[in-house]
Amino acid sequence: MKKRLLAALVSGALMMGALAGCGGSAAQTTNDGGNTADQTTNQDYNIKVILKTLASEYWQYVGNGCKQAGKDLGVTVDVLGASSETAYDEQLSMIETTLSANDCDAMVVAPLQAETVATQIANTDLPIVAIDTAIDSDKVLSFVGFNNEELAAMGGKAAVEAAKEAGWDKVTAIGIMGVQGDSTSEARIAGFKQGIAEAGGEYLSAETQYADSVADKAVTCMEAIIQAHPEGVSIIVANNDDMAAGAARAAAAFPAYKNTIFVGIGGNLAGIDAILAGQETMTVAVDGYDVGYLGVQAAVDALNGKKLDEFIATDATVVTADNAAERRAEVQKRLEQ
Repeated sequence: MKKRLLAALVSGALMMGALAGCGGSAAQTTNDGGNTADQTTNQDYNIKVILKTLASEYWQYVGNGCKQAGKDLGVTVDVLGASSETAYDEQLSMIETTLSANDCDAMVVAPLQAETVATQIANTDLPIVAIDTAIDSDKVLSFVGFNNEELAAMGGKAAVEAAKEAGWDKVTAIGIMGVQGDSTSEARIAGFKQGIAEAGGEYLSAETQYADSVADKAVTCMEAIIQAHPEGVSIIVANNDDMAAGAARAAAAFPAYKNTIFVGIGGNLAGIDAILAGQETMTVAVDGYDVGYLGVQAAVDALNGKKLDEFIATDATVVTADNAAERRAEVQKRLEQ
C-alpha cells in the first residue's frame, strides 16, 4: 500500500506540474451531492467493498453507489457480497481473503456479524470503513449509514397517525424483523417501539416475528399473525420493504386487515411500486446509494491523509402514496447510473 501511495503522490505531483505549465488545474469531479475530489492522487487506489449480499435491490443500489464513487474519484472499486443475509461464513471468508491477500488499499464493509468482523480485523493495518451496520472496533476509521433507531421511530410515528386516520380506535403494532440478533434489526425494533409509543400506539413486543429479511418468510410470519389476531392488527412494521410487501400480500384476502398500515424501511423500487399499487402503505426511504458512495469516498479520503468523522449520516424520508412517484423517479435515475 505504501508503494501505491508513493506512486500516486509522485504521479499527482508530476501531473500538477504539467497542468501548471499549461495554465491548467487539477481535474475535479463531483457527485450529486456536490462533493469534490482530486483524481490525481487517487488513480492507483484499489478499494475492496464487501456487502451483506448482492441478492436484493437495496444492496444492488448500495453497490451502484460504490461503483459510481470509483468512477468519479478515479479509483478501482471491486464490489462483492454474500449470497444472502444469512450466509455468514461466506461473507467472513470474503473478508478474511481480503485481509490476507494484500491486493487492495482499503476495505469498505457492511458486516452481517459485526462482532465477529471486529475480531477478524483486530490485527490489520488496512484502512477500513463500515457502512450500513457499525463495527465496534478501533480499526474502523468511520461508519457511514443511518441512525436506525431514529428512522424507525419516524416510521412508527407516521404509522400511528395513518392508523388513526384509517379508523383504528386502539392502535396496536406487530413487527416482522430481519435476522434475530442483527444489530440493525434490533435497533429498528427499538425505534419502532419508541415512535409508536410516543404517537399513542402500543407495540406488541412479545409477538415480534423474524423473517431473515426475506419476503417469503414474511408471508409465513403474517399468516401466523392473522391466525393469532383474526380481529386484525392496526400496524405491521417490517425491517425492509420486501417483508412489508410480502406481509401485505398475505393479508390482502382478510377483511379484518383491510385498513392495516404496512410499513417498510428501504424505499427501493419494489417497495415504492407496492405503495403506488396500494399494497404497502408507507416506507421510510433510506438512500443506500449515498451510503455506498460516501463509504468509498471516506476510504479514499483516509488514504489521502484526511481525518474522517466517526459517523457519516445519510438522510431518511417517509414515502407514502402522496410522494411515491417522485421518489421512484429519483431511485430509478440512481439505479441506471
